[in-house]
This record gives sequence, C-alpha cells and structure tokens, in this order.
Amino acid sequence: MVKTSFRTAALASVGLAILAGGAARAADTTLIIESWRSDDLPIWQDKIIPAFEKSHPGIKLKFQPTPPTEYNAALNSKLDAGTAGDIIACRPFDASLTLFQKGNLAAVNDIPGVDKFSAVAKSGWSTDDGKSTFCVPVASVIHGFIYNKDAFTKLGIKPPKTEEEFFAALEKIKRDGTYIPMAMGTKEQWEAATMGYQNIGPNYWKGEDGRLALIRGKQKLTDAEWVDPYKTLAKWAPYLGDGFKAQTYADSQNLFTLGRAAIYPAGSWEVSGFNAQANFKMGVFFPPVKKAGDECYISDHVDIALGMNAKSKNADAAKKFLAWVASPEFASIYSNELPGFFSLQSTAVDLKDPLANEFLFGRQQCKSTIRSTYQILSRGTPNLENETWGASVNVINGTETPDAAAKRLQTGLASWYKPAQ
Repeated sequence: MVKTSFRTAALASVGLAILAGGAARAADTTLIIESWRSDDLPIWQDKIIPAFEKSHPGIKLKFQPTPPTEYNAALNSKLDAGTAGDIIACRPFDASLTLFQKGNLAAVNDIPGVDKFSAVAKSGWSTDDGKSTFCVPVASVIHGFIYNKDAFTKLGIKPPKTEEEFFAALEKIKRDGTYIPMAMGTKEQWEAATMGYQNIGPNYWKGEDGRLALIRGKQKLTDAEWVDPYKTLAKWAPYLGDGFKAQTYADSQNLFTLGRAAIYPAGSWEVSGFNAQANFKMGVFFPPVKKAGDECYISDHVDIALGMNAKSKNADAAKKFLAWVASPEFASIYSNELPGFFSLQSTAVDLKDPLANEFLFGRQQCKSTIRSTYQILSRGTPNLENETWGASVNVINGTETPDAAAKRLQTGLASWYKPAQ
C-alpha cells in the first residue's frame, strides 16, 4: 500500500507538472511583426528575436515580411480586414501618417524611451505639429561620397573638404584617365536627386533651418539657397564619364565596385553590398562646404520605424516590445547587423564596420537634416519629390537651366500649397 501510494503521488506530481508546463506555454503571447524588409528575415530570426525573447519570457515574436513593392497595399488590406499583425514597420512620413489618422496606428508618446529621440529623428512618424508620435524610430541612412582609397593614394588626392578641393580632385582624376572621376548616371532619375541634390543641398539651405523655412513659406525654391545646389550639380556632368545619360543605378554600382570609378555619390545603405563586392579600400567624405570654416550639414534621412496596430489584442506585450526597440540593446544589434542603417537613438552605438563608422562620424562633424521634399511638400500635384528628380536630371544633362528648373518647381508647389503662394 505504501509503495502504491508513493507511486500514485509521484505520477500525480508529474501530471501536475506537465499540466503546469502546458499552461505556461499556452500563456505565451505571440506578436506578429509586419515589414517590407524581407532581406532582414535572417537577422530577425538569428539575432533580434532570440535577444528579445531571452529577456522577455512569455512573449514570442514572429517576423512576417512582405515584398517591398507589395507592402503598402498588402498592409492596408490586412488592416481593413482585421488580420494585420501586432507590430507594423512604418515607412516615413505620409504613408504612416495616413495610417495613424485612420486609427490604424496607436500613439507611442508614452512608450518608455521615445522621449530620448530628437525631433528630427521622430519627424518621419509624427503629426505635422509634432505633438503625437505614432512609431518608434529605428534607423536612418546617411548621405555622402564613398571613394576608392587606393585611387586617391595613387593620384595623391586627399578627401576634399571644400567645393574648390572637390572639383580640383575631379579634374585631376579626369586628366589622369585611369578612373572615371565619379560614378552616377541619370537614366533612372532618382539618383540625381537623392545622391545629388539632396546630398549636397543641405550645405546651401542650412539643413533644418532651410527645410522648415520652405515648409512655412518663408523661403521659396527660387531663392539662392535652393537654386545654387542645381548650379553646382550642373558642374558634375564633365566628370560622370561617357554615356552617363544611359547609365542605370546598377551600372554605377558596378563601375565603382569594379574599381573603374574613383568616387561614388552615396547613401550608407550601400555599405554591406560594397564591402562584399569591392576589392579595394574605401573611405567616406561628406558634401564639401563652399569655403573652409563653413558649418556643414548632412542628409541623415529617417528610414524605418516600428509602431503598434491600434487594434492589436496584445497591446501590453506590444508596448513592452516597442520599449525594447527604444533601448540601446536593440540599437546595437540592429545597427551592427545592418551596417549603414544607423540607430536614431540619442545613445551612441559602438559599430564594428569601419565604413559604416565613417558614415556615422558625419553626425559628430555636421548637423543632421532630412530630405527637403519628404515632409508635407509632396502631398499635392505636381509632387515635389518627383519633380525634383526631373529637375536634377535636367540640369546635369544640360536640358534645363538651374534657374528655369527652380522656377518651374516653385510654380508647381505654389499651385497647390498655400504657404508657397
């Protein structure tokens, strides 16, 4: 009887343990994360998710990406149907602002750590008045120029700091003839605006001061601050190599990574790909200032954030996850696993990648701003962002003067945007 009693008690204990374990597993909350960054799936599975789940027992994460070109439409369909995930990857500005205005994204002002982000960092995911933030900023990309260090050493060129030094370097490379001075084409248009006009422009319109003055109608696109970058851009044409008008974005990448071009007008998103493809040492320099001693500005453009589905049934768990996204631990993992995508947190991140670190050094040297056309100014027709593509291409190709391009853009903006009138 005694043996049977002990055996019965032991079995009962095992049964209770199994039931308890099952209950614990049943209590786990799974958060579904919607994103367009399908290339990031391995990083989430191997690095980000294990780190979060280790410190947050009871909450599981599932990263569920959609191809970038399909993301907006697919996400809207899921939100309308009530089948969207708990966490939403937020593109900057109007697409996400519309989701918030429709009640699809919850405000994140009260998420611990959000107050540590600057107004510029939050600008892509805040209301126009800046009072409500609806996604936790994750990363930005920084503009500048990537250069072939071996080519510069061979030709005795130092990274230029002023425009005079910049064009002297281009002329020296051209005269030598070994390298195309600068790899950028105008066929796909967006590069001329993004890596051209928006890259060098902040030094002319003084970063955030000029950008906000344009939004408020205090400056016009016909003012010197906005026309002069086009005049400088027009001077690039002789240094872009034969056939640049038919040159695609991929062509430009290949010309540089194969060692045939000395300079590449860049965004930091190129870091990983260039590290894998180039067999030479690379460095970064930032848009040259007009004269030595001038304050410098860089385009440190907000790129991605994470928000909460306002109708999520797992709001408490989602808020814990977003608080972790706002932490230095997340920033360190994300920035090092995706070199060239930089944390927007105020806390400095120790980066392992040398080229990414050179881009990040721009924040210490220069003041940060975002692309001038992305907030508010591209909501109407004609769309200022798309018009800036065409204008940048035209002035480089020589089919439109900088003054004429600026006048056309200002007229288009004033046709629908009251402060510009």
